[in-house]
Amino acid sequence: MNKDEHWMQHALKLAGFAEHNGEVPVGAVVVQNDMVIAEGWNQPISTHDATAHAEIVALRKAGYTMSNYRLPDTTLYVTLEPCVMCIGALIHARVGRLVYAASEPKTGAIESAFQLCDSDKHNHRIEIVGGVLADESSEMLKRFFKKRRNDKKGLKTKNSLFKYIPE
Repeated sequence: MNKDEHWMQHALKLAGFAEHNGEVPVGAVVVQNDMVIAEGWNQPISTHDATAHAEIVALRKAGYTMSNYRLPDTTLYVTLEPCVMCIGALIHARVGRLVYAASEPKTGAIESAFQLCDSDKHNHRIEIVGGVLADESSEMLKRFFKKRRNDKKGLKTKNSLFKYIPE
């Protein structure tokens, strides 16, 4: 197992925390000099905060740890291709490297829905590696959404049994 796979395994464990708490299972870890600086997992539902994506949570903690919002010479590992908001935060934080697992066809901002890092308008370039342990991450996400759909179907069926029909 190489370093990227090692740290992605760590991010996948963090994604498990998100899943356990009813959040979309995405985990992120910020690493510098082969040491964890900060970590995070999705928390928008539990915190009622649309910005509480795993990447943002990890970046906030890393900024606090480093006493600086600029995080050069760091690598952020995340289990899902970042969205537009998260790419913007990574660029502003000057993260040196991004490694992600699964692609996100609907909102991914690296290669899928958008290609924001390809713009020459940014004043910072991030080295990007995608697809590290993508199958593991994809399977976790598929299981989560399948369970969520099944739970919703069960709730609809249960609610329909008790539906009041006036005479």
